[in-house]
Amino acid sequence: MSENLIIIFVKNVTLGKVKTRLAKAIGDDEAFNVYQYLFNITESESLKVKNSDLHIYFSDKIIESVWPKKEKFIQSGNDLGERMMNAFEFGFKKGYKHIIGIGSDLPDLKAELLDLAIKKLKTSDTVMGPSFDGGYYLIGMKKFMPFLFQNKPWSENNLLKITAKEILQKGYSLDKLPLLNDIDNIEDLKNSSISKFFKSIF
Repeated sequence: MSENLIIIFVKNVTLGKVKTRLAKAIGDDEAFNVYQYLFNITESESLKVKNSDLHIYFSDKIIESVWPKKEKFIQSGNDLGERMMNAFEFGFKKGYKHIIGIGSDLPDLKAELLDLAIKKLKTSDTVMGPSFDGGYYLIGMKKFMPFLFQNKPWSENNLLKITAKEILQKGYSLDKLPLLNDIDNIEDLKNSSISKFFKSIF
């Protein structure tokens, strides 16, 4: 067992249930294709990371064919914050010292970025990866901090600002990763590095 853990939150790739905001603009079929592409990037890059264990949390059911031989779970909780909090709490209870969590909608995810996030936790209490929409694509900590997941404006453009402010107000240190674009809507997709693969949509 490593002292480092990467938690990956994924939605089961199901037609009509993934990238619903994006689907309003491009339809369920194309939204499905985009998410499958992002899902594959997330799997491929996370599996390249050395010196960190992986916990994969599925939205509905465990799929054994992906992330082979890695620990898999089903997300539990009434909202996003509770689901994330429960996964982090479980990781710390198992004895991990540095834990980061990511979603599966980041086209520019690289193994090196995940390594960097873990390294930042050697010198900082927390780490966050800011996204262009005012949220974050990654969050990490070196001790369990449930307040990070409680009473937060999920999916709003002040999520990062409010969370970062609370971290600092409570006396913890915070380091940040490069600003990146995660894909939630059609504009995100148009401005992303993978837009060239979906030009027929626009």
